[in-house]
Amino acid sequence: MNNYSMIAQIVIALSIAYVWIFRFNNIVIEFKQYGLSDLIRTMVGSAKIILSTLLVAGIWYPSLVLIPSLLMAFLMVCAQYFHFKVHNVWQKRVPSFLLLLLSLFIAAVSMNLIK
Repeated sequence: MNNYSMIAQIVIALSIAYVWIFRFNNIVIEFKQYGLSDLIRTMVGSAKIILSTLLVAGIWYPSLVLIPSLLMAFLMVCAQYFHFKVHNVWQKRVPSFLLLLLSLFIAAVSMNLIK
């Protein structure tokens, strides 16, 4: 396992925890802005927290990393779609874009495309 990948896994997990736990009020506002239901918000948040947990566990169990990193990347692509849909400023788009890049990097390392 690549040290940079492990750092990326921790960065994603801490970022998701920070946003979905400590900045939850912003998440509620954004999902309303996107026209998404509370159920969808809960499902997305649960998925991100579960995937983040699996990414951290993947530090010790590397076989856990590939699928969670790809699913997290998919969720970040969805986030980008909704940011563009409601014409959010680029500053609001950057965090999910960076998490998308980190997720793809982790997946590439997991598939031995990057050493």
